[in-house]
Amino acid sequence: MTTPTPTPVGQLTPRTGDLRNPAPALVLIAALLGFALISLDASVVNVALPSIEDAFGGGLSGLQWVVDAYTLSFAALMLSTGAFADRAGASRAYAIGITVFTAASAVCGLAPNLPTLIGSRVLQGVAAAVVLPASLSLVRQAYAEPAKRARAVATWAAGGAVAVALGPVAGGALTTVWDWRGIFFINLPLGAVALALLVRVPRSERRPAPLDLPGQLLAAITLTAVTFAVIEGGATGVVALLIALVAGAAFVRVELRQSHPVVPFGLFRSRKVSVAVAAGAACSVAFYGVVFLFSLFFQQVQGRSALYAGLMFLPMTGLISVTNVLSGKLAARYGPQLPMLIGQSLAALGALALLYVDESTPPLLVAWLLVPMALGCALTVPPLTIAMMDAVPAERAGLAAGVLNSARQVAGGLGIAVFGALVSDGFTAGLRESLAISAALFAVTAFLSFRLSGRSAN
Repeated sequence: MTTPTPTPVGQLTPRTGDLRNPAPALVLIAALLGFALISLDASVVNVALPSIEDAFGGGLSGLQWVVDAYTLSFAALMLSTGAFADRAGASRAYAIGITVFTAASAVCGLAPNLPTLIGSRVLQGVAAAVVLPASLSLVRQAYAEPAKRARAVATWAAGGAVAVALGPVAGGALTTVWDWRGIFFINLPLGAVALALLVRVPRSERRPAPLDLPGQLLAAITLTAVTFAVIEGGATGVVALLIALVAGAAFVRVELRQSHPVVPFGLFRSRKVSVAVAAGAACSVAFYGVVFLFSLFFQQVQGRSALYAGLMFLPMTGLISVTNVLSGKLAARYGPQLPMLIGQSLAALGALALLYVDESTPPLLVAWLLVPMALGCALTVPPLTIAMMDAVPAERAGLAAGVLNSARQVAGGLGIAVFGALVSDGFTAGLRESLAISAALFAVTAFLSFRLSGRSAN
């Protein structure tokens, strides 16, 4: 479902003594492996959540934090990590990110309690936020010819989409055959291979890039406080909400005064940008929220195993990558608005179809009822990425990419927080409320896409 957007391109500077650069395909494999690794961790943990609860307790709120600790730290830091990759050099930033991610995965797998697991998930998210822009920069640097570069970037994006799609199935298999800790330990050999391949990649040139540290810090505080308020509720939730309001107001004030803000509000003067961000957010809320809920539904409501639950996502996830490619072709031929409109309309109908589901619904039927909404999201994401890039000048593409990807990750994290809160008082009723919210969001963004059709949208 995910099709990340471009970040600024640096230049590769061969190490002293290198007679030639390595084959671009080697750079692509190295970058793709790291990107697939961090994409997999966005979805692989969902099916293992009941096993984690059996080991540590913590209830539903604890499980929400296991997922959102990664998602929100990933989202918040993504606003600045493109600039960090430029300043450090893409190859160095990638090496740092993969090293920290692999080490944090080891801590996750060895975690003796829930707080340790959640804390190491935060560290994984921070590292993932560094890996994403650095890996794409490496790919774009390795291919000088535009046509070959476009194919390489498409391969890189497809690899991430496949990893997200396979996450629930891989999580179910590892949890059943090994243990929930296996979903983290599997990252260790994969991270080691990515680092070994990176040895052959020339060092990237460091480029000056402004960092908005006050804005980045306030954004992180705001997002964390909002999520805490939704998940925890009660008196502490009220305090967290007040902190979020104060930090959010300070963030807006700082960003309006910054010469190089992490979130340039001027971008949203473009209708295309606003609609693309809204549509991307709706897809993330629904997709990540629904995968989270149905991972619990199959196991805790219907009493199925982790492997069985993972396999129930296979019809949905198996078609996502193919649909991503089809959507990109439709956008190239007809423009992005038409496939966005079709995708969001299909996703809305799919969410409504899932309202039929209750604890007695046959699991195989549920598995196929999940397909339309997922395909609608897969049809929507590549065109909205294209629309976003079309709406901004080339020199602002990296900044716009960071805003779009961060907004989508934040929306996914908040979707899990809100949907988890809704099912805490009754799973089936909360599930239906969550699906109704998803359908409403898709209806709104489909209407916005319809309004956008045929306009220059600036």
